[in-house]
Amino acid sequence: MARKARRGKRGGWLRQGILVLLLAGGLAAGWLWWEGRQWRPSEASYADQGAYLTDAAGEVNFTTLRAIGAAFVYLRGSIGGNDKDQAFARNFEAARAAGIPTGVVHVFDPCVPADVQSANFVVMVPRDAQLLPAAIALDKLADDCSTRVSEAAVESELITLINQVEIHTGSPVLLKPSKAFERRYPVAAGFERNLWLEQDWLEPDYAGRPWLMWTANDGLKTEASDQPLAWVVVRP
Repeated sequence: MARKARRGKRGGWLRQGILVLLLAGGLAAGWLWWEGRQWRPSEASYADQGAYLTDAAGEVNFTTLRAIGAAFVYLRGSIGGNDKDQAFARNFEAARAAGIPTGVVHVFDPCVPADVQSANFVVMVPRDAQLLPAAIALDKLADDCSTRVSEAAVESELITLINQVEIHTGSPVLLKPSKAFERRYPVAAGFERNLWLEQDWLEPDYAGRPWLMWTANDGLKTEASDQPLAWVVVRP
């Protein structure tokens, strides 16, 4: 009986130890999550910092955004051939009224011809030399297209889109490939354009060559909005 009692006590201590470890792990994970929401690179290392805004950021106070260190903003504008960011017009007007240098991002759709996509961009984005260079976000793969689109066709349509956007804006575009897109269609090696890469907290290296811009925190919580926003820095 005494032996069973001792085993029972050891089992109880073991369970308590496991519970303590689980609690500590949960607290650590929660602390890391909270710190991650607040984190952005130091201004000593990256003097030029700004934000990338989509309608997911909700109502943004651009005066506050500028006050907390956003020296520029990029706004998601046209999406594929027909869609647009629902907050673009509001954000575009507000950003320029606040005096923040502004650029526009087009979201590339490999299933849609480049001519249709560039028309969508041109309708939404004015020809204005004061705008920052346009960016093309490369996230969607051709896997879900209704008809098969080869890698060569994706590259061809992207070349056409780049040329048409650059004719409209008068300056070279930035290419903003996700890690998955770059793995499938290595645009960094095939296109001599500045890169805008993304990876939370750690500098990205998936393009195989230096980037110009980096989305360092895709879910930064700030006083400028009640929803998280993407925080972007420029290579020194």
